[in-house]
Amino acid sequence: MTTDAVRPSDTAHPGRAVSQPTDDVPGPTIDTPYVIMLVRELLIALGEDPSRAGLLDTPSRVAAWWRDFLSPDPSAMATCFTETLASDQLVVVGGLSVWSLCEHHMLPMKLDTHVGYLADGTVLGLSKFGRIAQRYAGRLQMQERFTRQLADAVVAAIGSEDVAVAVHGVHLCMSMRGVRMETARTSTVQAGGRFRTDPLLSQQFLTLAGRRGAP
Repeated sequence: MTTDAVRPSDTAHPGRAVSQPTDDVPGPTIDTPYVIMLVRELLIALGEDPSRAGLLDTPSRVAAWWRDFLSPDPSAMATCFTETLASDQLVVVGGLSVWSLCEHHMLPMKLDTHVGYLADGTVLGLSKFGRIAQRYAGRLQMQERFTRQLADAVVAAIGSEDVAVAVHGVHLCMSMRGVRMETARTSTVQAGGRFRTDPLLSQQFLTLAGRRGAP
């Protein structure tokens, strides 16, 4: 399930490059001074006074947050280790809780993520799962796309299709706007290789991933 982002006209801001979301790790150039100006204009449009004490530094703080959030650590390279005793062993790493932004309403979504794979003489460094998840969460995103991207990244790292990812999401675009269903949760699963063809293995993964429950 994917959607195409609406691309602003290149003439909206002459000389300003417009980047498109891709399945690869993004490398946006954040124009911080311009973002500061936009936030200040937004406050004025909302009937606020950006020169009052409480809002004086708000545009700068908001711009700094956007810069940091959309610039995740690019050094999160997957590190694999040889371990012959881990052959054909199910490995599940859960509780990878990351924040992302819904690309439709630009509101936060909390993604509680679980990754499983079959070790075949090679294991992936545990801390790398969280770093990879943060890389794909640090952008305007969809939970469905995030789930697939994380699975594809782990497949590429271990060189095997035997990977499964389960994500339980809380979306503020549903919790605090529209229908305002505060307890709503969205779950997505991406399974490949033996996780797709072996019902027992798939159930083992879903059982372990479900023990921590939705966020």
